[in-house]
Amino acid sequence: MSGAVRRAVRLGLIGVLALGAALLGPAHVPSATAAGTGVVPAPPAKSVVTWAASADRTGEAGADRSYRLIVRTSVGGTGLRVRLSNAFGDRPLVIGRAYAGLSESGARLRPGSNKKLAFGGSASVTLSPGEIRYSDPLPGRVAAMSDLALSLYVRDAGGPATGHGMALGTSYATSGDHTAEERDGAYTERLGSWFYLDAVTVEADRGAGAVVTLGDSITDGWQSSTDKNLRWPDFLARRLHASPDSTVKGVANAGISGNQVLADGAAQSALKRLDRDVLSLPGVRTVVLFEGVNDIKSHTGVTAAALTAGYREIIDRSHAAGLCVVGATVLPFKGWSEWDPEEEAVRAEVNEWIRTSGEVDAVADFDKVLRSPYDAQRILPTFDGGDHLHPNDKGMQAMADSVALTSLECDRGGATGR
Repeated sequence: MSGAVRRAVRLGLIGVLALGAALLGPAHVPSATAAGTGVVPAPPAKSVVTWAASADRTGEAGADRSYRLIVRTSVGGTGLRVRLSNAFGDRPLVIGRAYAGLSESGARLRPGSNKKLAFGGSASVTLSPGEIRYSDPLPGRVAAMSDLALSLYVRDAGGPATGHGMALGTSYATSGDHTAEERDGAYTERLGSWFYLDAVTVEADRGAGAVVTLGDSITDGWQSSTDKNLRWPDFLARRLHASPDSTVKGVANAGISGNQVLADGAAQSALKRLDRDVLSLPGVRTVVLFEGVNDIKSHTGVTAAALTAGYREIIDRSHAAGLCVVGATVLPFKGWSEWDPEEEAVRAEVNEWIRTSGEVDAVADFDKVLRSPYDAQRILPTFDGGDHLHPNDKGMQAMADSVALTSLECDRGGATGR
C-alpha cells in the first residue's frame, strides 16, 4: 500500500440512566492457556465503547468483597453493557452480583439509578482463568459524560487480580455484598485502581464511532489532577462531545503506565495487548498510537529501526481490522534521569519517521506542541508536570486540542463491532 494511500483520511447524545431488567445472553470465551492470552469475545453488534481501561495484573485477589468503580462515559446511548475480565487470573473468578448506577458523590448513588446487571439471564457469573465476558444489555439510556458507578460483588477469587492499577480517580470497596445499596456508608475503603472491569459499551446513535488511545503513562494520565478526568484522552472526549460535525464520539483509554511497544515489563507490550485492548473494542474507527518513550529511555539499545518496525506491525494489524491510525510523535524528556544524547537521537529519528514515512493515516505532532522553543529536547515548563517527562493538566489539554478531529474519521472498511 502506498504512502499516499496510508496518509489519506477520508471524511465520510442529557438524560437520566433508566436501567431495567437484562434480556440478551453474553458471548462466551474459553479458558486461556496463559495469563493475558485468552480469546476476547466478539463485541455486541451495534455497540460502541464508551469507556475502557486496559487490564493488567493488579495485586492479589480477595473473596467476599464489593467494589464500587467510578468511571465516566464518553458517548451516550442505550443498552449499556460492562465487560468483565479475568485475563490475568490463574483460577476462577466468581461475581455474585453486579449493578450499574449513577454516581452522585463519592460512593453514594443517585437515588433510583442502581439497577442489577445480568449475565446470560443470571445474576452471577463465573469467569475462568483468562476469560473476558460481556453482561447482558440494560434497557434505557445513559447520557454522554455521565459518572457511572459499577458495583461488583466478588464472591470468590484468589491469586492475581485483573484490573487497571493507575485509575487517577477514586473508587471504593468493602467486605461483603453491598452492591445493591445506593448509600455510601458501607464503602469505607478508598481505591486508586479499577478491578475486573475493562470496558463499558452502549448502543450509540446510528453512525457514531469511537477512537482508542494506545499509550503509556502519559496517556494513562500520570501528573494530571486526580478525580478530575484531565488526562489528554478526557480532554479529547470533551472536544468530540462538543463538536457538531464529528461522528466519532466514544473514547477508550488504552494507556498503561510504563508500557513499551516491543518488550513486556509494565504490562504486556503494545504488540501483545493490541488485540484485546484495541482491536476487540466495538465501534472503533481509529487508534491514536502514542508509545515509544519507554522503549527509548530503557537503555536496552533499542534502535529507531526496531521501534518503527513495531509501529509498522501495529499499523498493519489495525489497517487489516479496518481502522485508521494516527501516529503521535514522542515527547521530549531532557531533564528526566534516564535521558542521554544517544536516546535523544533515536527519538528524533523515530519522530521523523512518524511525520514523513506515510505509514500512518495522519499525524498528531505532540512533540511540536509541547517542546520548548528554547530547547527542543525539553518540555516547555508551562506544560511540564515537574519530572520533565509527563505533561501537567495544561499540557494534557494542549495535546488534545492539537488533534485534528477530522483525522479520527475513518472509512477503511467499517468500525469494529459495527
